[in-house]
Amino acid sequence: MFRTAPASPPSRLLGALSALAIALPGAAHALERTGDKEVARMFSLGGTCAKCELSGRKLQGAQFNGANFSGAALVGSDLREARFLGANFGGADLSRADLSDAQMIGANFSSANLSNARLRDVEAKGVVFVSATMPHVDLRDTRAEGSNFSRANLTGAQFNDASLQGAVFAKVDARGATFRDASMQGANLSGGRFDQATFRDANLDAAVLTGASFSGADFRDASLRRAMLYGVDLSRARGLEQDQLDEACGDSSTRVPPGLSIRGCHGTNVRWTGWRGTPPSPPTPMTPPTPPTPPAPPRY
Repeated sequence: MFRTAPASPPSRLLGALSALAIALPGAAHALERTGDKEVARMFSLGGTCAKCELSGRKLQGAQFNGANFSGAALVGSDLREARFLGANFGGADLSRADLSDAQMIGANFSSANLSNARLRDVEAKGVVFVSATMPHVDLRDTRAEGSNFSRANLTGAQFNDASLQGAVFAKVDARGATFRDASMQGANLSGGRFDQATFRDANLDAAVLTGASFSGADFRDASLRRAMLYGVDLSRARGLEQDQLDEACGDSSTRVPPGLSIRGCHGTNVRWTGWRGTPPSPPTPMTPPTPPTPPAPPRY
């Protein structure tokens, strides 16, 4: 185990990693060049290194086992094939970092900055990305079953061909994101913003879309079997066909494109025809009839 101060210079960082290799026999396989930023290869990093400065480092294949790197800076670092096993990177800055082919098991990246990061073909099952900043992140071909992206900024993110079964996207901002060919069975998209997102050929079977917005979203050939569309605004969605909606269910607050309808989850049909321009005014209530004249009092 080791502890370092924030913003350690390269010589001190190398010293800490060398000490780690001595303290954990067999954990470090090799130290590579020491005169530049290529610090370590196949290192097992544990202990606490909160707010460490590791930006631009070459840490390909490193193993973060139960380590606490909360608030650390790894901007643009090379973390390909790294393993994050029970590690805490909450609030860390991994913007523009390359984590391709990494393995994340039980890791925490809540409130982390992963903007423009590359996480392609990553195994991220059950990982926490709550409130993370992830615009334009590349998550193509990623296996993130059961991961939690609640309240994350996913604008322009790429999830093409990703496995997202049971993942949570509640209250995310995923405008312009792409989920083409993604497997999203049982995913929770409630309250999220998915305007202009792409769901072409995605599998949304049994997904929960309650209260989410999809203005301009593309659902061409997406599967919505048993999907729950309570309170969903699909009135401006693109590519939706009646046979897709026939396999889903909604309620009276669900809005679908003009000419389409959706059945209620209890068997009733719900149809919203839409309007152009200003919404129509509600009808004027009828004037109640004049009450009848009361009968004359009896005479005795």
